[in-house]
Amino acid sequence: MLSLRSLWSRHKRKLLISLGVLGSGYALYKLYDAHRQRTFDLEKEREVDELIKAQLQSHFENIQRVSDTVTLPYSMNYLRVRISEDLDLSHLTEKLLQGRGRSSALSPKEKIELWEKLKVLSFTRTVASLWSMTMLCLYVRVQVNILGRHLYLEIARGSESSQSLDDADSFSWHGQQDFLATADYLSTYGIGTLLTNMQNAAMEILKEKKLKESFGKEQLHDTIIQVLDLFMNAGEPSSWISYLVPENAAAYRQLMVVPSSGSDDSSMLMDISKLEQLMLETRAVLSSPDFKNVADISLRRVVDALVEDVIVHFGGATDPSSSSGVPLAKTLPRVAQMGALLLEEPSINKYVQSIRSLPEFQHFYTLLYSNMPLEF
Repeated sequence: MLSLRSLWSRHKRKLLISLGVLGSGYALYKLYDAHRQRTFDLEKEREVDELIKAQLQSHFENIQRVSDTVTLPYSMNYLRVRISEDLDLSHLTEKLLQGRGRSSALSPKEKIELWEKLKVLSFTRTVASLWSMTMLCLYVRVQVNILGRHLYLEIARGSESSQSLDDADSFSWHGQQDFLATADYLSTYGIGTLLTNMQNAAMEILKEKKLKESFGKEQLHDTIIQVLDLFMNAGEPSSWISYLVPENAAAYRQLMVVPSSGSDDSSMLMDISKLEQLMLETRAVLSSPDFKNVADISLRRVVDALVEDVIVHFGGATDPSSSSGVPLAKTLPRVAQMGALLLEEPSINKYVQSIRSLPEFQHFYTLLYSNMPLEF
């Protein structure tokens, strides 16, 4: 016992130092191990995050590709067909040509009435095409960004359980297609009321404009803008949204029912609650001041380009200060022809490209994707 005490007395300092070193070493090891584990966890989180981002980006690009190569081209083509059929001007031009060949074929009053109809319908056809093309371009991009935002939230919520995007039953590919398919609502169901209201606006603006009066660049530009403004501000605020978006998902599914068979299989597969949520979000975006601003800028950009193309066709009095121009009656055929050009295939449509190149367009959709509220 004495020897142990003696040993402890002689070597106490060395033993304490050794124990301190061992304790410090163990503490350092634990710190290192904890740091290594945190680093490993962070690295794993980064890998998972990168995987999620890659998966999300791939899926988002797929939606964008479907929208640009299928949804928008198909909808614009159908719009072109519907507008050309519903506002067919050939019967008016044929009667006028017949009256030119035979003096007794038409009375002066009948000729004037035909010319007045041609005047109103020519502008209705082109301004309706201009509005439809512009709003459809903006609408399908809203769809893509809403879907993209939902995909982000869906995969973020499922990341803790390692749920992949493809396994997210609540956001199936079929459901995404149902939502994208609503882009056809305008050409299928909204176009009739749109054309009626656009014709009323054109009739009101053009009623004081004489067929023989000189019509140059400035007059043409102002006339189209006035028709658009009257059309957009007629009725309830933002009533034009009803041309683009179904009233609700249940009513939309009923419209999809095929009368001959009683129902369409695809319509019965719709996730009504999810589709309803997407439609509500879409209406909220279209009703926002920011969307109205980008829509107004886009419409005016297309009007500017359209007027230039019409005026250049006449060899041109492109100077707005110039009093030169051509009689309004002579501009009508060219004005009417522009409707089909406005609804050309999007990939070769310069008016579509002019909208997409607007800084305001790009800025709006960047903010829409990054700052979209979760609830409406």
